[in-house]
Amino acid sequence: MAVLMPTVLRQRAGRRKVLVLGYGNPGRRDDGLGPSFVEALDRMGLPDVDLESAYQLQAEDAAAVADHDVVVFVDAHVSCPDPFEIRPVLPAGEPRFSTHSLAPETVLSMAWKYLEALPEAYVLAIRGEDFDGFGEELSDRARRNLSAALGFIEKFLEERTSSCEKAST
Repeated sequence: MAVLMPTVLRQRAGRRKVLVLGYGNPGRRDDGLGPSFVEALDRMGLPDVDLESAYQLQAEDAAAVADHDVVVFVDAHVSCPDPFEIRPVLPAGEPRFSTHSLAPETVLSMAWKYLEALPEAYVLAIRGEDFDGFGEELSDRARRNLSAALGFIEKFLEERTSSCEKAST
């Protein structure tokens, strides 16, 4: 069954609600880049940004996604360009409730299919290199890439949250 796409994204008056959802396994070295990103973003104290951290994406995340206008899924990646890449993401795939983890595209599909919400969404993939070891320490490369991604995100989010305010003035 195909997922029917809405023709217009939901528009909320005023400042748009933002969710940053970092996921990964912090006990597997660089796989913890998503949760580490959320922890660092929390220390930055950005206003009007909701933060969530998870071991993996699950069906329940569709409800949080549906309640926001802009969503950034943050995860470690083994082969994206250094230091990171960001790409838009659209709903794709059918939800399968026997799955233990979901892709961002599937979470968006669930938000649209079951909750009739489709936020503007992105995947922020941060390049890591050590996914085989155990421990919560990030590799030097992952720490550098995390820092670069954090330097990028504030302006990126500001451009997306204030777009309604700018358009109405």
